[in-house]
Amino acid sequence: MFCDELLSQNEYCPSLSLLINQFDTVNEQDSTLISFYKKNSANWSAPLRCSLTEDAAVGKGVNRHVLSMVMQKLKTGFTLNLGSSTTVLFEGGKNHRVPSASAVLRDSNLFQMAGRMIGHSFLHGGPCLSGLSLPVVILLTGGNADSAASVLTLQDCPDLDHRETISLLKKTQLTAEEMTQLTNLCLFWDLPVPSLRNRDWLFQQLLSHAVLGRVKCQIKDLRKGIKDTGIWPLLSQRLDSHHVVFPRESVQDITSQGILQKIEWPKPVDNMYDEDNGDSITVEKMCVITGYMRRFIEEASPTRLNNLMKFWVGWELLEEHLVLELVTAKFPVAYTCFKTLRLPCHYKSYAAFRVDMLMCLNSVNSGFGLV
Repeated sequence: MFCDELLSQNEYCPSLSLLINQFDTVNEQDSTLISFYKKNSANWSAPLRCSLTEDAAVGKGVNRHVLSMVMQKLKTGFTLNLGSSTTVLFEGGKNHRVPSASAVLRDSNLFQMAGRMIGHSFLHGGPCLSGLSLPVVILLTGGNADSAASVLTLQDCPDLDHRETISLLKKTQLTAEEMTQLTNLCLFWDLPVPSLRNRDWLFQQLLSHAVLGRVKCQIKDLRKGIKDTGIWPLLSQRLDSHHVVFPRESVQDITSQGILQKIEWPKPVDNMYDEDNGDSITVEKMCVITGYMRRFIEEASPTRLNNLMKFWVGWELLEEHLVLELVTAKFPVAYTCFKTLRLPCHYKSYAAFRVDMLMCLNSVNSGFGLV
């Protein structure tokens, strides 16, 4: 309701236009996205119009595809010339991701850009940035440092070497080498050296600095970018919105049963008719192909189910009213704006059907409508 109201207030504003060239290199596409979200004068609540070079497709399906691409880049990294092949803005394991402590990324203003991406995708009902560390979410949404520090765990520390060193404080006996390792880290971060009396306090201080202390500026920039998109009133006034904007990764997992329940299956009639090709489709053919589709969904992995949603509707979110149609064609075709998947009825075996479906699903990350 909040997003709908905000978008309706700006529906007559000039649209934000984003053009993606599908035939550009990954580096060039990433540069296009970064340039778009680094605009300082943009109204991020304005209507969004995404388009693809040499593709006539426009509308919600293309917008979904681009927003999915944006959020995927936030999770996996951008291809930029900043000293490494991939620039990763968030580090750490599942549900324990924290902003990178890289000074180069911070000084490049990439975290304010990331905040705009997060807020913009949420505003348009798109994928959210899942798996952030809970202490980071608390600080990002206006919580205080004490509240964030109280829920810290060793898993929140993305640097495995630092994590191993900090965990030494939980041991009852330390070797001379371990004590030296701990002392060096404490002195490097301007903290007292370990003793029998300060171990618990030092453990908390080291962990807090390793996870949060080194990324204060990054979190501040992320918050600034989120505020630019206009969703800050929701985050600051409704605590129950935090788990929606920053969900746990397990919450966003798509299940096969969830997809099956959303599908509007073709209804069996005596003679189905494909208007595009003028051919009739028998009830027997319909039962065979829909059976293949059901089996494919039931056997698919979570990653494959996500790709199925991307192919079907444009992004990896489970939508209502997934329409399934049978046609006389060579390959499966998706009309993402209408959430419609058209399946050919010529398949004689599940193996052949599966091969074509996997080919389509493997195309979702290489380009909209490109195989």
